[in-house]
Amino acid sequence: MFVSDCYNVNEKGHLTISDCDTVELAEKYGTALYVMSEDEIRSVCRRYKSSFERHYNGKGTALYASKAFCCKEICRIVTEEGLDLDVVSGGELYTALAAGVDAKHIHFHGNNKTMQELRYALESGVGDIVVDNLNELHRIEKLSAEKGVVTSISMRIKPGIDAHTHEFIRTGQIDSKFGFALENGEAFEAVKEAVACENVELIGLHCHIGSQIFDKAPFVLAAQVMLKFYNKIHTELGKTLTHLNLGGGFGVKYKEADAAVPYEDYMSDVSEAVHAACKEYGIQVPYIYIFTLSRDAPSSVQATGLTRVTPSAISRPSRMCAYAMLAGGGGMYENPRYALYQSDYTCLIANKANEPADFTATIAGKCCESGDLIQENTLIQKPEVGDILAVLSAAVRRNYSMASNYNRITRVRRSSWFTAENPVSSSKGRPMKTSCVTMCDFTHCCAKIS
Repeated sequence: MFVSDCYNVNEKGHLTISDCDTVELAEKYGTALYVMSEDEIRSVCRRYKSSFERHYNGKGTALYASKAFCCKEICRIVTEEGLDLDVVSGGELYTALAAGVDAKHIHFHGNNKTMQELRYALESGVGDIVVDNLNELHRIEKLSAEKGVVTSISMRIKPGIDAHTHEFIRTGQIDSKFGFALENGEAFEAVKEAVACENVELIGLHCHIGSQIFDKAPFVLAAQVMLKFYNKIHTELGKTLTHLNLGGGFGVKYKEADAAVPYEDYMSDVSEAVHAACKEYGIQVPYIYIFTLSRDAPSSVQATGLTRVTPSAISRPSRMCAYAMLAGGGGMYENPRYALYQSDYTCLIANKANEPADFTATIAGKCCESGDLIQENTLIQKPEVGDILAVLSAAVRRNYSMASNYNRITRVRRSSWFTAENPVSSSKGRPMKTSCVTMCDFTHCCAKIS
């Protein structure tokens, strides 16, 4: 019935997440509200870790991409479960460090890192800076020389693979803004320049072909292409790398019709390709990194959260419109992904979760934009003003990270974490953990080390 096993319906007919009554949570904390199941997140992280043990003899690590949902609590949870952290800005790096994450287990991505951010990364001892362009390589070399250190880097490569997904979340093709192109020789020239640097140590390669990809074949092909290049560097430049980050982007289930492939199946096929290529080239299998989540869709947390809003206006169908327009208290300021990518979600009335979803509605937000929609022509239970609308898996697909100040609407600042050991909600007495970091914290920190 639901896109994740952590959702259910209780005896009151209310939607629950990890046995917590979502209607009671909305009453207690207000809407819009992001909620995540800590138990489910930890369970999924353990699946990833187990998969690396099985397919790579433990010589690999899953990365949590902070851009999906970044606060101190999620940083603590995923690193406690043995994952490394991927950050793409000084703010995400600051949040990770504030959460107590060991900087050696942080990988700093991003296509336009500032001097301030790079200096902050070096001062903090970040374990791997993923270089996206030659200007960045030169900046890192200069800063490292000034500090008298050698900085470990990887290089982001565009393997030239069409991932057959939305154009805004394709990242591996030649015209992507990310990384060095393989097809035109740009990547090899960049690697030669990196190898020649005195204060930079090239340790690995990275690629990421896109997000929400349901076909295994592009991932297998990406592994084969990257290992061929990995071997070219070894044979032609005499440089032996140690790490290979194959990105992520595995399709996740937002609607019942989504044919999501189990993560273990992706891992099995990609691992088979990795071992076969290494055997063909006569090289050691590198230490493998894979995103636990697509950079757009964190599979480690995507199915464990929801956003709730309260409908406040309902426009009935007319001769010109065959569906009802449901206006809620949320909108593109806290859930911009439909406006950006037309992302599918499963929506339902949380306080009527046991009733049939036979009412066709378009769900609109409260922003002053015609395009401020959450879903169009979707089936939900018959709504009434004051109902609680749940948008499943919406809490973590970058919505919190992409929330804005548009129309000066008060942003969602509260996130609830629920575990079996710490029951929550008015019926179970669970305490709520919250954590927040502001950009002024990061600016202040950088000002001190500049």
